Amino acid sequence: MWPFGWKMHGRRGLRMWALSLIARAPKNGAEIVDAIEEMTQGWWRPSPGSIYPLLAELQQEGLIQKREDGRYEMNPKVRGELEWIPGVGRNRPRGIAEMVSEMDGFVSYLEDLRTSDASKLGPYRDGIRKIAERLRAVAEGGGSA
Repeated sequence: MWPFGWKMHGRRGLRMWALSLIARAPKNGAEIVDAIEEMTQGWWRPSPGSIYPLLAELQQEGLIQKREDGRYEMNPKVRGELEWIPGVGRNRPRGIAEMVSEMDGFVSYLEDLRTSDASKLGPYRDGIRKIAERLRAVAEGGGSA
């Protein structure tokens, strides 16, 4: 079982995941279910019977609103209130320090994958190398590689 499954299967866990995903970009229920399944590497796929009532509840509470295209988005009035919660309402980095910190987190994730399941990195090795070369050129003060 996924290590944090007991936390995420609960109503509160699903609520936070749904809010976090919607805060990043508008999504419909199916996209939220797929995103959670992808993020948990297939260990958890919320059922439609749990996600759609939750979306209705969040909409009734005024946290999200349904767009004409059927996707849900954060209610602009509450977006600022949710930004302090880690992972929810997160904006793009607001400066170089935040960008570097976020990239460091991504690199740590890729390092963990390298030691736990390197096969997942295989299809992306060329892209990772190109990004590394570009970053190296930036760090050295030169142009793009």
